[in-house]
Amino acid sequence: MERRTLLRAAVLGGSSAALGGTLWRGAAYAAPAQPGAGPYGALGSPDANGIRLPSGFTSRVVARSGQTVTGTSYTWHNAPDGGACYTDGTGWIYVSNSEINPSGGASAVKFSSTGAITGAYRILSNTRQNCAGGKTPWNTWLSCEEVSLGYVYETDPWGVQSATRRDAMGRFKHEAAAADPVRRVIYLTEDETNGRFYRFVPTTWGNLSSGTLQVMVAGTATSGSFTWANVPDPDGSPTTTRTQVSGSKSFNGGEGCYYANDTVWFTTKGDNRVWQLNLTTNTYELAYDDSLVTGGTAPLTGVDNITGATSGDLFVAEDGGNMEICVITPADVIAPFLRIDGQSGSEITGPAFSPDGTRLYFSSQRGTSGSSSGGITYEVKGPFRA
Repeated sequence: MERRTLLRAAVLGGSSAALGGTLWRGAAYAAPAQPGAGPYGALGSPDANGIRLPSGFTSRVVARSGQTVTGTSYTWHNAPDGGACYTDGTGWIYVSNSEINPSGGASAVKFSSTGAITGAYRILSNTRQNCAGGKTPWNTWLSCEEVSLGYVYETDPWGVQSATRRDAMGRFKHEAAAADPVRRVIYLTEDETNGRFYRFVPTTWGNLSSGTLQVMVAGTATSGSFTWANVPDPDGSPTTTRTQVSGSKSFNGGEGCYYANDTVWFTTKGDNRVWQLNLTTNTYELAYDDSLVTGGTAPLTGVDNITGATSGDLFVAEDGGNMEICVITPADVIAPFLRIDGQSGSEITGPAFSPDGTRLYFSSQRGTSGSSSGGITYEVKGPFRA
């Protein structure tokens, strides 16, 4: 993935503008040719599923909370949240968390090479408010509890191996995880108003049973250099992990997290920002900040789960906002990719691409009902940029 530079700019009538001495890169911010139009063009009218998509894309419903998944006897979980895809022979698997408390857990749907659903099953049970998580290079799913003193659970997307609680990864209000195979660490976000950004350094890469939990140390500015410091007591009791290290940087409501090519991005919902850590230089900066958008409506509000495509595009799901998944391109174009109509009481969760990059999976956590029992999991298929 091409690394992008700082997106600190103001949108002024569709032109680039300096802000605080920083200018969008040369051809950097290519403002949409028309409102709502980005690299995929303008969004169309709502389809039969209430989803507005660019030309050439189609949607289908994969599963609904409380109902059996098509072609299976498995009842889909409530409040579907974070997710990921895994190669399964010539097909693939989509894993999805359940953000309810108690019960929580995670489920999976299997697809054939043609995209037909061939199975669905539970992979994690009896946990609490499993929000986001992350995929490991060894093809497990890290399911994170978004509760005080919550745990990370390592699960098997195939449902063969029992899930394992990973105590060494710390006890705090976990949100998302992203694996870095170069530095051999797992990055972790914390959903607190004064949350921190962590990394877990396993004793042995590929084995999360032991290791060191570290926290990011940096100044209060929105850009600069950073270091890592060990968290003395990852158990978080009686002193919370976020308050144990002097100088650790506070983030307002950590949400999604994504790694690619020596860069990790994560979102903070409290200030509607996307942060970027450049891991080769140990520096950080903003990749998106809606407070810097002037002269119009911010293209992305309610930042939440985040994922990436092989094109280098980032896809950011909104919690509320306009119920959109927005794209941030390597050229710094920021625009809606899709919008769900008629579900203002919900949020979009769990965006993840199929292994071949032609299908995007995600959920509306509460659907049209605004209740956790109304969740809907979708698939969008079409000509995604390579």
